[in-house]
Amino acid sequence: MKKFLLLFCLIIIPVFAYDVFMPEEYSYREDGDKLLFVVDFSNSMSEYLEGRTKVNQVKDMMRAILPQISAETKVGLRVYGHTCNLIAFNACRSSELITPLGFNNRSQIETELSRLRPRGMTPITYSLKQAVKKDLSGYDGIKHIILLTDGGENCDESPCDYSIELMKTRRDIKIDVIAFNVQDSDDLAQLKCTADVTGGAFSEADTRADLFRSMEEFITPHKKVEAVIYKNPQ
Repeated sequence: MKKFLLLFCLIIIPVFAYDVFMPEEYSYREDGDKLLFVVDFSNSMSEYLEGRTKVNQVKDMMRAILPQISAETKVGLRVYGHTCNLIAFNACRSSELITPLGFNNRSQIETELSRLRPRGMTPITYSLKQAVKKDLSGYDGIKHIILLTDGGENCDESPCDYSIELMKTRRDIKIDVIAFNVQDSDDLAQLKCTADVTGGAFSEADTRADLFRSMEEFITPHKKVEAVIYKNPQ
């Protein structure tokens, strides 16, 4: 993992192997009217890529993307890693719903994004749990999450394992994942699994152009998707 909070929070994440199979009947109907962005504001987002910080590239992208989303879509924003905590327990719960799902809230999302800066760790799994249990609670139909991160989980959890468990009881959550300039193969495998098992899409965005292209594709209504089911080997 490449993102750590000073020298206080060195966390080793085990990597698991999985068997993969494609079930015949496992799909999502097209219903993209509830969209929650889950965006990385961990410390490494302050790194430069193509002459500009990654976080500023993400802010530019969001300003360009938001007007393209249908006015009939409820949109929300959760961020993580936006606070600095020297205690790992608190750092791994640095996740906040800064804009609840709603209509016509583009200006609110842009305002909230403009005030935030990268600071902490990468609690991806905790953020997804909060999104599912709280942010998207009470809504029917398919709930669409777009996770954007520049690295893997570093809070001793696995978004892949969480997604596998989630799909045992839920069929109404779809998670698309953009891996923005992620180089670690284990991190990429975890992130791809998170998308695959929920019937979402996965994209590696290594440049600014890739980032914009990936997000434009993700906000476009998806065709029927078959989920990949991952099983822990016995």
